[in-house]
Amino acid sequence: MPHPTAPTRDELVDAAAKLVPLLRSRALWIDEHRRLPGDVVTAIEDSGLLRMQVPAQYGGYESDARAFVDVLTEIAKGNTSVAFCLSVYATLGWMAALWPDEALDEVYADPHVRISGTTAATGTARRTEGGYVLNGSWRFNSGVLHSQWKISAALPEDPTDEPVPLFCLTPVADLRIEDDWHTVGLQGSGSVTTVAEDVFVPEHRVITGADFYRNVSKSRANGPKPHFRVPVLVTTNAIQSGQFVGAAKYALSSFLERLPGRPLTYTDYPSQREAPLTHLQVGESALLIEDAELRAHRFTEAISGKIARDEPWTTEERVSSRVQIGWIARQCKSAVDILAAASGGSSIHRDVPITRIQRDLHAASLHAMITPGVNVELYGRSLCGLEPNTVYL
Repeated sequence: MPHPTAPTRDELVDAAAKLVPLLRSRALWIDEHRRLPGDVVTAIEDSGLLRMQVPAQYGGYESDARAFVDVLTEIAKGNTSVAFCLSVYATLGWMAALWPDEALDEVYADPHVRISGTTAATGTARRTEGGYVLNGSWRFNSGVLHSQWKISAALPEDPTDEPVPLFCLTPVADLRIEDDWHTVGLQGSGSVTTVAEDVFVPEHRVITGADFYRNVSKSRANGPKPHFRVPVLVTTNAIQSGQFVGAAKYALSSFLERLPGRPLTYTDYPSQREAPLTHLQVGESALLIEDAELRAHRFTEAISGKIARDEPWTTEERVSSRVQIGWIARQCKSAVDILAAASGGSSIHRDVPITRIQRDLHAASLHAMITPGVNVELYGRSLCGLEPNTVYL
């Protein structure tokens, strides 16, 4: 159950909406410096949004998936990189609740804790007295520049361990940062590479991949809660869908704001607003965005229903969660692509939001768990009666 003093969904959305003017004003700085500025980080802390997925026993809200979709929709109206970082903090914060209480006491000692990480097992873990020695390199660590903790997946070196990855929870201060995030999209996410060089990880901060993906919580407090028994990747997909909807909404609103008085160059139309082509473009984009938001809400309502009934998740339902975010991403990206094509040559200036939003959505859609084509193919495979060709469900 959520903490009794947790804000309502409307209050959380309102807190997110109040951040939008600041996020828009810092957009150029964010892209230029490839990270979030200090005033944005402070504002996010003050908003209370970081507590949405913190377990209730640590003063968190344990907010439902619908609240995350609507909050990230608002944040993405301000800046997509900020929304992407917040989606990571939310999903990794949720994942951390699977660790033993001894580890959680350490992690949640900071009321504004931020956790980042990746699930690609590109490191190794060697068993030693009292824990493991972690070595390796992990790319695409979104938000890690502003995180205190990180989850890293590593393959065990000890033959007595299960042949599945180990998930290690470490302070970011124990890792080396490689500043290699030079991209054309989501620049501000600061998704740099992290390196572990003989980092000791105590036993209580390590769980197995088998437990991680089966949602076997080692926390005595969190284990009985249906909220933390939703499959990891279902929760992740639901939370992250809001940023696509919000970015597309921002693209549409900014396009309409620029529309009055803009001529349609080299035509007889004195204003682009009068051209039937514009009406078609705006209408199609708006419908794509509306459909994407409705799908995201249906997705979260299905999760809430499963939690309320405390039902196990079938393979088909897990596959469906993958296709939901893939299709939402495709709809939102298509809407933004239409608006970008209609925005004219002046839109390539850096202070016009549309091309930045387009680049950011393109980058987000390339995430391996989100890529529309892969997820739609997985869904079609399931409909044809074949087993999934991935364990990432």
